Amino acid sequence: MFFRRFLNYRTTTALLIALILSAIAYGFAAANTVPTSKAGDGTGTVSGYTISNIHYTLNNSDPSKIDSVTFNTDVAVPASGTVYVAAENTAAGTSTASDACTGLGTTTLSCNFSTNTLTVLYIDNLRVIAAQ
Repeated sequence: MFFRRFLNYRTTTALLIALILSAIAYGFAAANTVPTSKAGDGTGTVSGYTISNIHYTLNNSDPSKIDSVTFNTDVAVPASGTVYVAAENTAAGTSTASDACTGLGTTTLSCNFSTNTLTVLYIDNLRVIAAQ
């Protein structure tokens, strides 16, 4: 009697719909993956860029000042990303930031210091800030 009542049309249909909805929800949840990237939130690998071939361009009228810095990254920074450079004087605790860098989507980037005066003598650290 119990099985006959339990396996009636309404109960079977409701159970079948619940199973189908559970399978669909599980399928959507299983499709949420975070790809490996240089930055992000989730379970993907997060690692920094490797910076190489750093070249400073000195100001033509005052070679004690830096106009820009060009460098290479190990992989291309996405075109939708943002990159800045900060030249630091760790002894004085100061930092001078660049304008937004150009060359996104490639491995060669160039950053200008057009709005900030950057003196060669006081730079002892170069920090690259990149976000995808």
